Amino acid sequence: MALLLVGTYSAAAGLAGVRGGGAVALAKGAVPARYQSLVQKWGNLCPAINPALLAAQLYQESGWNPRAQSHAAAQGIAQFIPGTWATHGIDGNGDGKRDVWDPADAIPSAASYDCELAGYVKKVPGDPTNNMLAAYNAGAYAVIKYGGVPPYKETQNYVKIIRSLEKSFARPVGRVAPSRQAAGAIYFAQKKLGTPYLWGGNGTPEQQGRFDCSGLTQAAYRTVGIELPRVANDQYNAGPHPSRDELLPGDLVFFSDDLTNSRAIRHVGIYVGGGYMINAPFTGAVIRFDKIDTPDYFGATRVTKDGAAALPTDLPGDAP
Repeated sequence: MALLLVGTYSAAAGLAGVRGGGAVALAKGAVPARYQSLVQKWGNLCPAINPALLAAQLYQESGWNPRAQSHAAAQGIAQFIPGTWATHGIDGNGDGKRDVWDPADAIPSAASYDCELAGYVKKVPGDPTNNMLAAYNAGAYAVIKYGGVPPYKETQNYVKIIRSLEKSFARPVGRVAPSRQAAGAIYFAQKKLGTPYLWGGNGTPEQQGRFDCSGLTQAAYRTVGIELPRVANDQYNAGPHPSRDELLPGDLVFFSDDLTNSRAIRHVGIYVGGGYMINAPFTGAVIRFDKIDTPDYFGATRVTKDGAAALPTDLPGDAP
């Protein structure tokens, strides 16, 4: 295993020139199976959107919770406020009702509203998708007034967040660009080999430096300036998703009993090459090397700083 780790540093640090491509198909399991066909269909409603972009918006708004309700009275999986829903909600499933709480209406309505906004700003210079997202956040008038994304920090940040999250919901075309921070994250995790596992462990002195699986991955990437969410299923959305045969050291690898839904992910490790990960497995075990090729292997994420920073921290309906 020592030789394996030596190879990880050159592999993780030495391939930074490789480039990936864009995509409009959805990454495996990124959208819960019960919503996948809706997002795939309605995400192609107009040229300014695509399924991955629509998925990013829905995840940012509600975390796929169809009963989400915000303090500002935004409702449902797409977080429409009542006035906007009254004007822009559509009967997506053709049952004669427009129900903000029904994803079969709310997801089509989100796509339809995006396309309406894109129509309002279609003559504005610049990227039409960025302009549409800016209109969603700041209003079409502001986009028209400023000839593109307006100089509002909140709006510029919203556009960046959704475009970054879009990459985590898209199925890559071609190879995903390697991580520049992977070697440092592996180095941290390697030093924890042999440390006893602790459920809920964050490695604090009070916990005798012990970790659980997602506590270890969070701490490892924190050492290289990337702040991941605390739980494994949220960490899955921190970047694009390389296929099994394109894994590189430093990729996060995930495991689930439901291979159709990233929200059901229950475990994560740090890939080190050769089919192995550094793993904080379960109570009574120590942090160790384990093989990744098991029946519950879900997929992988190549963490990016922008991807991690784009993840929502306070979704509607989250516990405090």
